[in-house]
Amino acid sequence: MTASPDFSLLGRVAVVTGASRGIGKALSLALAAAGAEVALVSRDAVRLEQTRRELSDQGCRVHAVALDVVQPSHIEPVFAAIEASLGRIDILLNNAGVEQLCPSLEVVEALWDRIVDTNLKGAFFCAQAAARRMPAGGAILNLCSLTSAVGVPGAAAYGASKAGLAGLTRTLATEWAARGIRVNAIAPGYFRTELTEAFYADGEWQAQMREKIPLRRFGDFRDLTGAAVFLCSSAASYITGQILYIDGGYMAAI
Repeated sequence: MTASPDFSLLGRVAVVTGASRGIGKALSLALAAAGAEVALVSRDAVRLEQTRRELSDQGCRVHAVALDVVQPSHIEPVFAAIEASLGRIDILLNNAGVEQLCPSLEVVEALWDRIVDTNLKGAFFCAQAAARRMPAGGAILNLCSLTSAVGVPGAAAYGASKAGLAGLTRTLATEWAARGIRVNAIAPGYFRTELTEAFYADGEWQAQMREKIPLRRFGDFRDLTGAAVFLCSSAASYITGQILYIDGGYMAAI
């Protein structure tokens, strides 16, 4: 008789970047509910502490750690401090990200650098710092996007960063498999967050987008949590280098 899959994260320590709001907050709660002790990481120290208190009040074992991932020299010391404080790092969820639509002919270097340095460079150096400390069985989960595979007008910098993150996911998966570390990604479709709120203010845009999504609805954060917990758990021990699009069927329909 085959044993049931193990989705529990009990006894594991997870680091979640961009954890003070939105998707990062929801995924932090999901990992904690699955048993993990979670280090919430964000550059917004005030909001981070509010999130820590909120999740702690719900019975989650969480800690707040201030970090701006655009500064690689700060990443290694922060991860070293997390390991020293919590004893280990088993899971990294690379969620920190920024987005700003801008016509490609108007993109300036400062905008490009802010987006790419956060979404791609920061993710790599967080993964590097985590992998140096992870035991065999560790898991890294990156937050990709539909723009990892689909072109969106006005999202040159963002699309480049997320397409790069997809490539990075596959490269690290093949390289770090020898260390027993799995690297995967989830790619949310259309989810309403603070970063995307401007789109949802347009009712006509909402109606048009729903028509393009086979399930005819936008995503809810709860649609992401099961996949994230699964990919970070032992139940996914033979899955690495994969990018799971959680998009209501959007990618299958285009």
